[in-house]
Amino acid sequence: MMLQDIAEEWQVTATSTPFSGAKTSVRTDEVVMPDGSTAKRDYQIHPGSVAVVALDEDDRVVVLRQYRHPVRHKLWEVPAGLLDVPGENPLHAAQRELYEEAHVKAGEWRVLADLYTSPGGSDEAVRIFLARDVSEAEGERFDVSEEEADMEFARVPLADLVRDVLAGRVHNTCLVVGVLALHAALSGDGVDALRPADAPWPARPYTP
Repeated sequence: MMLQDIAEEWQVTATSTPFSGAKTSVRTDEVVMPDGSTAKRDYQIHPGSVAVVALDEDDRVVVLRQYRHPVRHKLWEVPAGLLDVPGENPLHAAQRELYEEAHVKAGEWRVLADLYTSPGGSDEAVRIFLARDVSEAEGERFDVSEEEADMEFARVPLADLVRDVLAGRVHNTCLVVGVLALHAALSGDGVDALRPADAPWPARPYTP
């Protein structure tokens, strides 16, 4: 049996935005339930994100460690960033983030996975790419600030990262999903069976 999520929108009788921040906001909707009653639902409005699992010729993944204040941890992650421009091509955004955060470029791109990070409390959608044919980018490194000024970098064998995920040593959503998705692809039909980098993304439509 093949499973597939379906788009559906229940009636909203009232909506408000009690908080607006620099990049995200919080919305409160009064939603009609199947029995005709209504219930308030608070959730984060998010522009969407992209992430990159960059795999080099030695089967190592490019990772970085960054402080994340809400969870009070320095987390190992894969390069990732926001879709700052509405309708932005997610591949272009991923290529930019890989360059800015890791100073790396890649010659081959595929889609690894699409996900909602926390659909019960946020509308954030993330597309995780696989990048191969990895090499150092040319030119000066991108200027970093705030949390990014303290980032650490490493290239870790994919097999080691899979073990780290299963042992509960790493917790970042995009790293966990990306690493396990890549492991599954390599163990199954291979990366050439993955979706192309310009595959449609209904959660965040874009201009190719």
